[in-house]
Amino acid sequence: MKSVGEVMAIGRTFEEAIQKGLRMIGQGMHGFTGNRNLGFEDIEKELAEPTDMRIFSIADALEAGISVERIYELTKIDKWFLFKLRNIISIKDELCKYQDLIGVR
Repeated sequence: MKSVGEVMAIGRTFEEAIQKGLRMIGQGMHGFTGNRNLGFEDIEKELAEPTDMRIFSIADALEAGISVERIYELTKIDKWFLFKLRNIISIKDELCKYQDLIGVR
């Protein structure tokens, strides 16, 4: 694993590096998206409080259609990072379209 950068979360893009880093945290996470056993009762409260799970509440918020502007207001995380995280959601959504076309579940 060290040879491809997982341990240090090295990647050619921010999106690749954050995905590698999140997969390596050792809590059974699959990356920024696809973490099924997560659910947040009050998403805005989760976004406003800086915790170790906030990155995953950002993913849920983006999945729910909450705007980058609103997430920024709640988190004060630089919009550059939030737009990059939104890119990951967009790519996942695009891939899911193809998955549905070929009938893979």
